[in-house]
Amino acid sequence: MIRATQVRGQHRWTETAADTIVLDFDDRHRRRMAMTGTRGLEFLLDLENAVALRGGDALVLEDGRLVEVVAAPEPLLEIRCNDPQHLVRVAWHLGNRHLPTQITGKALRIRRDHVIEGMVKGLGARVIEIEAPFDPEGGAYAGDSHETHDHAGHDHSKHDHDGRDHGHHHNHDHQHHHDEHCDHDHHDGHSHAHENK
Repeated sequence: MIRATQVRGQHRWTETAADTIVLDFDDRHRRRMAMTGTRGLEFLLDLENAVALRGGDALVLEDGRLVEVVAAPEPLLEIRCNDPQHLVRVAWHLGNRHLPTQITGKALRIRRDHVIEGMVKGLGARVIEIEAPFDPEGGAYAGDSHETHDHAGHDHSKHDHDGRDHGHHHNHDHQHHHDEHCDHDHHDGHSHAHENK
C-alpha cells in the first residue's frame, strides 16, 4: 500500500489533489493509520511523528500525489458571549481545563459536554448546539511541529507520541496561534479510516 509520509499546510500547496480524506478531530492527530479517500484511494498514513492535521492541509504520497484533508462536521457547542471581555473570560475558564477550543470571530466552539455547558451558562454565556468541522487552536493538545504550522520558539522534541489519539489527555503549557485557520468551511464527504493496532 502506498504511504503518505509528509504533510503540507493549507497555504503551501496549489496542485490538484488526487483524492480527499474526511477526518474528525481525533483522526486528524495520528501518526500511522490506514485511510481510504472519498474517491477510493487507499493509502497508509505513515508519519515520523503524530501531527495535528487541519482542514485544508495535504498529505503527500510517496509518488508525489496529494490527498486533501477535510475536517468532518461533528457535534459541537458554540458559545456566544456578551462582549469581547466576556468572551476572553469564558475562554480563560476553558483553557484552564485544557479543553480543545476553536476561536471564531464572535464565538468559542468546543465538543459537546454537558458539564462544561452548565459551567459556561453559569458564566452568563449562551450555548447553541451545532454540527460543524472542529478546528481548535493549537496548544494544550496539538504539540507537534511540522513543515506547515509555525511553532517557532517551542521545543517539541520531548513529546512522546505513539500514534494513538490523545485529544483530551495531552497537556502542554504553551500557546500557539493559527488565526488563519478560523472560520473556513469545507464540503461534506465521507471516508473510512481504520487505525492500525
